Amino acid sequence: MPPALPVTGAWRPGDPVGRRRFARLATDRPFVLEGGGALTDVSIAYETWGELAPDAGNAVLVCHALTGDAHAAGGVGAGHRSPGWWTQLIGPGRPIDTDRYFVVCANVLGGCQGTTGPASPHPEDGRPYGSRFPVVSVRDMVRTQAAVADDLGVRRWLSVVGGSMGGMQVLEWGVMFPERVRSLVPISTAAAASAQQIAWWSTGRRIIRLDPRWRGGDYYDAAPGDGPTQGLAAARMVSQITFRSDDVFTDRFGREVVEPLDGFSLWQRFQVERYLEYHGDKLARRFDANTYLLLTKAMDLHDLGRGRGGLDEAMARITAPTLVMGIDSDTLYPTYQQRHVHEALLAQGTPSSYVEVTSPHGHDGFLIEADQVGIAVAELLATTDKSEV
Repeated sequence: MPPALPVTGAWRPGDPVGRRRFARLATDRPFVLEGGGALTDVSIAYETWGELAPDAGNAVLVCHALTGDAHAAGGVGAGHRSPGWWTQLIGPGRPIDTDRYFVVCANVLGGCQGTTGPASPHPEDGRPYGSRFPVVSVRDMVRTQAAVADDLGVRRWLSVVGGSMGGMQVLEWGVMFPERVRSLVPISTAAAASAQQIAWWSTGRRIIRLDPRWRGGDYYDAAPGDGPTQGLAAARMVSQITFRSDDVFTDRFGREVVEPLDGFSLWQRFQVERYLEYHGDKLARRFDANTYLLLTKAMDLHDLGRGRGGLDEAMARITAPTLVMGIDSDTLYPTYQQRHVHEALLAQGTPSSYVEVTSPHGHDGFLIEADQVGIAVAELLATTDKSEV
């Protein structure tokens, strides 16, 4: 039998550090969160590639999506269970060229790969936060990234780039810190979460909540195999369906079966079911159920217009040239949402261009179509680099 799934796939202090670096904040005063509550002694795990120029003018921030982390480029190794999620784009001679740019990626607040999150030790008693960890927003994530920039001496990013939840962070950078960004690249994202997006993510959260091994969020002292991994895996199976297109599933799996249909039973599987089970268990080995709850909630709360007089008022704060990208087969974040961002920027005078990637892969296209995404991103970076600061 395969080994029992771990209670959490979170990185913990004492685990191999790998390429991680750490910034600390809220050591002298609390980090007050947008939705209420506060954190103290916060660690932000991040990785860097390339060399920072003497004037710090070549720094690019890459923002990760829901189940990504700071390991945006590089291989599997000590401290890193998965290869970099954008290795095809980041590296020497690649679209985000680390011979030319200094690239930074930080694990978001509430994450589980080195940044303070539910699996982290609470500063008061050393036990995991668990259910005590407060709800965070995309705006809270961006404020921690600004602290990392301060630590590195980066006054202004050459560009901030990211897809999906990462794209939400990109847009918030443009609204919250317009003077600290020279260009923006939001990909496969939206100015505000739609009702259907909220429906999908809330379904996943309910699945985890219904797992009896979730224990209200306090499961970290359970034995291997006794954590909420079934709930997390099932939530991932649901989301995996939304990440790909019908064409991809049909072309790859059709109606192929795992167990022969020689007499019927409820648990005979089609190949697509085995694929979803594989991805569910894979995530359970490297992620944390509480973090999944927190980050999907942050995505549902995403709304540039909240507390800012509406979307138009918020978008008017974005002044940096923006490259908006969408995937033509994306059903989770349909292209009308990216076109809306692009058109809203143009309407209020912000330079904006829109690129639609042709791909059969659905939402995951921003991770898979490295050639199309890379060409557009590289051109934007080169143009920004040549422009006057």
